[in-house]
Amino acid sequence: MIKARVTVTLKNGVLDPQGKAIEGALTALGFSGVDQVRQGKVFDLVLEGTDKAKAEDELKAMCEKLLANTVIENYAIALD
Repeated sequence: MIKARVTVTLKNGVLDPQGKAIEGALTALGFSGVDQVRQGKVFDLVLEGTDKAKAEDELKAMCEKLLANTVIENYAIALD
């Protein structure tokens, strides 16, 4: 089994209203010095097999087809 984590974030330059709202809420809660908050999403997956190269190829295909909107989002894959 291969454990993987896919992190998806908005590309630089893409408006992030949720990140802006989080930034404002943190400031309202008294956390000073917080700036340019960007939000994202994380997917933890467990894949059958032991071939990490094959797993990474499959994960890239998953990201391109479903997990990330590659027009406005970047993704990063980490394997355990």
